[in-house]
Amino acid sequence: MATSDSLSYAENHSPEDDHLALARRNAQTVGVVPVLPGARAALEFFAAAIGAKAVAEIGTGTGVSGLAFLRGMGTEGVLTSVDFEAENQRLAREAFQAAGIPATRFRLITGSALEVLPRLIDSGYDIVFVDGDKTEYSEFFNEALRLARPGGLIIFDNALWHDRVADPSQRDPETTSIRELIERISADETLTSVVLPVGDGLLAVRTAG
Repeated sequence: MATSDSLSYAENHSPEDDHLALARRNAQTVGVVPVLPGARAALEFFAAAIGAKAVAEIGTGTGVSGLAFLRGMGTEGVLTSVDFEAENQRLAREAFQAAGIPATRFRLITGSALEVLPRLIDSGYDIVFVDGDKTEYSEFFNEALRLARPGGLIIFDNALWHDRVADPSQRDPETTSIRELIERISADETLTSVVLPVGDGLLAVRTAG
């Protein structure tokens, strides 16, 4: 069992550069909570490990997770990211451009994710990343199952939700939603999943195929 010191060591294993620092500063400015460094590193690793060429993201924020995916995918990969806050996406675009990423490699769509996602192509994405409203995680998962290619990945941030998910006495709507999603996925024999204790927890699911 890893100690808190070991978890902290792992969390800070992959250093972040000035472009990620800019995205994090912008997040503070607008009150957005981006993925933590360990989770950001894991997202970049996942994208690189499976040779992802297309990623769909629910929750652009100010571009921290987007930078992870764009770097992990390499020069041919394209990110499609949905967020209901246009200002967040303006700041994400700023971070991407500062990092030298061509505009052809990302598509930022402003709007409600549950209204936008049905317009995206079936089985069109190697990875679907979810970091939106926690109470809508089950609905996002339904959409992600359609969007992810066979054998693709669906990844949820905040799978541990500030240590609340593991505590059965915590029954607020967000915690309950995340806990129920994890239980649903665990019970589905067609899916392979893992909960990783990086950042605030990542739930990674591999679809059948």
